[in-house]
Amino acid sequence: MPAGLMVPASQMVHMNENAAVGFGSSSRLYFAQPNLMEGQIHQLEMANSTSDGDNIIRMREFEEFESRSGSENQEAASGEDQQNNKRGKRKRYHRHTQHQIQEMEAFFKECPHPDDKQRKELGRELGLEPLQVKFWFQNKRTQMKTQHERSENTQLRAENEKLRADNMRYREAVSNASCPNCGGPTTIGEMSFDEHQLRLENSRLREEIDRISAIAAKYVGKPIANYPIISPPVTPRPLDLGFGSSFGGEIYGAVDLLRSISGPTEADKPMIIELAVAAMEELIKMAQMGEPLWMVGGIDGSTTLLNEEEYFRAFPRGLGLRPTGYKCEASRESAVVIMNHINLVEILMDVNEWSTLFSGIVSRAMTVEVLSTGVAGNYNGALQVMTAEFQVPSPLVPTRESYFVRYCKQHVDGIWAVVDVSLDNLRPGPLVKCRRRPSGCLIQEMPNGYSKVTWVENVEVDDRGVHNLYKPLVYNGLAFGAKRWVATLDRQCERLASAMATNVPTNDVTNIVITNQEGRKSMLKLAERMVISFCAGVSASTAHTWTTLSGSGADDVRVMTRKSVDDPGRPPGIVLSAATSFWLPVPPKRVFDFLRDENSRSEWDILSNGGLIQEMAHIANGRETGNCVSLLRVNSANSSQSNMLILQESCSDPTASFVIYAPVDIVAMNVVLGGGDPDYVALLPSGFAILPDGPTSNGGGIGGESGSGGSLLTVAFQILVDSIPTAKLSLGSVATVNNLISCTVDRIKAAIAGENA
Repeated sequence: MPAGLMVPASQMVHMNENAAVGFGSSSRLYFAQPNLMEGQIHQLEMANSTSDGDNIIRMREFEEFESRSGSENQEAASGEDQQNNKRGKRKRYHRHTQHQIQEMEAFFKECPHPDDKQRKELGRELGLEPLQVKFWFQNKRTQMKTQHERSENTQLRAENEKLRADNMRYREAVSNASCPNCGGPTTIGEMSFDEHQLRLENSRLREEIDRISAIAAKYVGKPIANYPIISPPVTPRPLDLGFGSSFGGEIYGAVDLLRSISGPTEADKPMIIELAVAAMEELIKMAQMGEPLWMVGGIDGSTTLLNEEEYFRAFPRGLGLRPTGYKCEASRESAVVIMNHINLVEILMDVNEWSTLFSGIVSRAMTVEVLSTGVAGNYNGALQVMTAEFQVPSPLVPTRESYFVRYCKQHVDGIWAVVDVSLDNLRPGPLVKCRRRPSGCLIQEMPNGYSKVTWVENVEVDDRGVHNLYKPLVYNGLAFGAKRWVATLDRQCERLASAMATNVPTNDVTNIVITNQEGRKSMLKLAERMVISFCAGVSASTAHTWTTLSGSGADDVRVMTRKSVDDPGRPPGIVLSAATSFWLPVPPKRVFDFLRDENSRSEWDILSNGGLIQEMAHIANGRETGNCVSLLRVNSANSSQSNMLILQESCSDPTASFVIYAPVDIVAMNVVLGGGDPDYVALLPSGFAILPDGPTSNGGGIGGESGSGGSLLTVAFQILVDSIPTAKLSLGSVATVNNLISCTVDRIKAAIAGENA
């Protein structure tokens, strides 16, 4: 549990029944708040040495907090805090009599889950309130569960020791294997079936050790480091080629942590609720406070910078000490967006819609457990534990994984707030590289369906793995900061408004191929899926394994393979992805305009063979002229390409620009334009991601290094190299894709240099 829940133990907070999933059916719940903020991390201790039922866990009343305003919370807390400090922070507990305990113990053996009627009857017999009886039974059940887990842990540890001994014997047998013909050591070559089985067994044993180590760290108190891994993890292999040896290259990839996360325990849930409530209070203050907490500075003189010294003075009970080598990235940004405040809250609280809306920033996300769905049919009081991976559209920037709780609350005057705060200290495992301090947004209702959004991003991060090209962008908060979140939100809200528009001007559609509103929506939905697929496949996500091709020059090309089977949205077979990032000495807008223009496409698109590109359809996606979805036709002299269509989406905002395209089948596209389901159209998107090389006098940063006004361009291709998923990848296919992306990069550089001349 992070050292710093930021709420005094004596401050009782009323808790609504619906906002406290898993803590009983009563609307007023109490639990003892230990002093979690005294400089170190404490686990929630289960009572095992005291007599059963001696101390009642008093849950703080969440519902009372829901009904009080922020200012009332501060005033009410200050008086009680001072009074409690005078008492030396001593807590008062109600102790049951021995007779009461014996009677409830006897009743527990017969019925561990009494209903309301039974609790009232038992309370009347023993002279106790039904609420006291209820929480005695809750604590008793928790105690029994803990004792059972300890017993199970002992058995698992014994089994683990046996597995470790067996594993050591297997490893020794493999290392001492000899040739049956000559008696000498075995020849190093292809992996045998037995070795493959041993590696699988090793992997299973490592997972078992990790699981038992986590249990031991929680209940025994020993650190995870005391339980060593039996053998080092297996190094990932290069691309699976159809011949004996493989080409040289550096392997990128890591363990997929997002899929290995389990939900919080019952013991953790009270801590999570306390942390979420405290994080909400901090977010509201950070969104509304000015100087000296936020200072105006930066290269452009209008960037909002966090005064860290003032931050720790105002919020002394944060997530604890910052790990060594970590940096603070904090930023705040505001904008008015074209979306109703209720719809925006619903998107933020739905993990699928949230990751779709911010597909350029969120590569993967999932909800681990919903602790509360809210009250009164909306998300007020909703609480959910989530994991997410945040990205920059380039393989040169490591992604940031986060395990956090998201809490939504409705405040006065039509204001909603959604806050995230890390829960990494509740999850045993290696030190994470990114911790989210209270971050999120305030959403204020505005007239005519608009909303004012104030976004706060506040993280501690180890960003030493960032490539030198992207360091100015990342260090100044333009890669993951509030400015990028707000700019993306503004652009996506305009896109959604365009998709739902019914009064489309005739000049928005330049060809009669889009004859109805349903066809327009289907085409936009298909383009949205294309963009999501591109963004998910171009980053350094831990779900990917990139291989850097050696000898490719200054602009390293990274490749990876994927097998597509039974996916209606992708053609079946082996797909080879290739990507590279490089710097251009021109502003991002010029690069964006050059790449999206169909008239200049022949200057860089090798596959068009110099053919004339004609725009068949054009759907505007906002106030910027470059934000649109287009359907292009390649009029090539090559008869095999004369009927090829290209679906393209171009979008731009102050922090990032994209030009993404994919060849589409004419028959399938006609179905989409007629309003058919676009999910069954096979796509392999390629394209470009354009970012500024750092803050300039025209764009905000957070101080530090500055950019030169140039662009960081990422080029990514996806090529179907074989229609049979089980086929081997040939070295020739890799060389062809490498040459394709290298030639495209050279053409873009030459064209940009010609414009500058």
